[in-house]
Amino acid sequence: MKTRSQVSRRSVAFTLLEVIVACAIFFMCAFAVLQLVTRGLSAARSIQQREPDVGLVFAPLWTNKVFDVGSFSGDFEENFPGVYPGYQWSYDITQPFGETNPLYKVTVTITGKTGKRRTSETTATALMWSSQPNPGALKFGGTPFGNSR
Repeated sequence: MKTRSQVSRRSVAFTLLEVIVACAIFFMCAFAVLQLVTRGLSAARSIQQREPDVGLVFAPLWTNKVFDVGSFSGDFEENFPGVYPGYQWSYDITQPFGETNPLYKVTVTITGKTGKRRTSETTATALMWSSQPNPGALKFGGTPFGNSR
């Protein structure tokens, strides 16, 4: 029998060929797992439903200086063609504090189909200030901020 000191180095250590084969097997397995993860993420992204945000409707209103009281509606095809099919928006502008107050209440509602039978409705309300006076507020000789005497 050979003692431990008599065993040659060749039988104890890995050869370069064995290390290369082990690395090749490891990298093939690692890339296969990465490919599965990538396919899973792209499949999840493709079935994801995109719903429009109320900020898309509010954004043009934030820059307005004059608000027209009333109801307005439309769909997203004009500004975002093909991105939000089947979704409609509407907003109502009111003056809850009287005609002389420059605060306007804007209620935005977005409705649409998210699936075959499921409908979605999102509503948000904001108070917006107008820097321009309401033309109806000046009928009695006052200003939007009260009488100036």
